[in-house]
Amino acid sequence: MTSIPPRGNTLKKAILWVSEQRKIHPGKKPSLVVDEAVFQFDLSPKDSEFLLRFVKEGKTENDPD
Repeated sequence: MTSIPPRGNTLKKAILWVSEQRKIHPGKKPSLVVDEAVFQFDLSPKDSEFLLRFVKEGKTENDPD
């Protein structure tokens, strides 16, 4: 039987995954990477909004929107 991990743990994993994906695919739009993470980690709307803000606040001048 598998247990459902706590939401905070899932969000942390999603943040790490997004960070790794942005290193692997630097030209990919951050919003698309976040969308993929939302589905992959089954994030709630609240967590999705947080992740998108997190990515956008951390972006550099060279990052596409």
